[in-house]
Amino acid sequence: MAPGTLADKIRLKLGDVSPAERKVARVLLAGYPSAGFETMAVLAERAAVSAPTVLRLVNRLGYRGFPDFQAALRAELDERNASPLSLYEATDYGRTQGDGSPDDLPLLQQSSNVFTAAVQQTLTELPPHDFDHAIKLLSDSKRRITLAGGRFTNVFAHYLGLHLMQTRDEVRFLPDRDVERTAVLAALHRRDVLVIFDYRRYEEDKVALAELVRSQGGKVILFTDVWLSPASTHADVVLPSQVAAPSPYDSLVPTLAVIETIVAGVLTSLGEAAHQRMRHGEETARRMGLY
Repeated sequence: MAPGTLADKIRLKLGDVSPAERKVARVLLAGYPSAGFETMAVLAERAAVSAPTVLRLVNRLGYRGFPDFQAALRAELDERNASPLSLYEATDYGRTQGDGSPDDLPLLQQSSNVFTAAVQQTLTELPPHDFDHAIKLLSDSKRRITLAGGRFTNVFAHYLGLHLMQTRDEVRFLPDRDVERTAVLAALHRRDVLVIFDYRRYEEDKVALAELVRSQGGKVILFTDVWLSPASTHADVVLPSQVAAPSPYDSLVPTLAVIETIVAGVLTSLGEAAHQRMRHGEETARRMGLY
């Protein structure tokens, strides 16, 4: 399973460090990850502290020195930018079977172990505040919901959206065609919620979408991996999932578990209103011969 990011580690330490060290931490978080590759002198200047203060923060984070911290950040970015091909080649996938390693387990047992652990870790580590905030936003009948997925995650945007459509009004998908997409984006305002799915090998348009929605007063819910999409900088809610899989492809099984948990929370929040909406939908579908 992938550990948390250095940004997570810094956030967890904010309450335990000195006020001067906290200034450095906030500079690192505000410009993460690029700020971590500045020199100690530049970081100190930007935080209005001394260079030894930067070093003390790095030591508190568990690193022997600033080069050690930057090496860990580079390793994290390598993971963050990994592709199925690079993961395949890094693990020599498919060419080391039968060597007595743990991967020598039957594939069904490997998958059971990997997926069980990934789902459990994802749901255990999901930030409760973000989870609750997501349910509150998605249950607010005064808000309009727009969903946008990526290369592989578009199916998950539709999966969540189709569930929401059965329980509440004002749910739609971001159109693919330029003219329609422009019309939808231009009309966004403070009662809009944009739900984005963005996983490693992140897509540049997701950052632009999140930034646009926030600038127009709306809210952003981001589903992402543990390395966090760059769009997280502009998100009100960030829901990270593990992506461990028995193949070189990142798994979206934990993301599906998060989606279905969110759906359960929305149903509970909406209560009888969701029940009546579902009943009306069933009756309409039967009259039209759709079900």
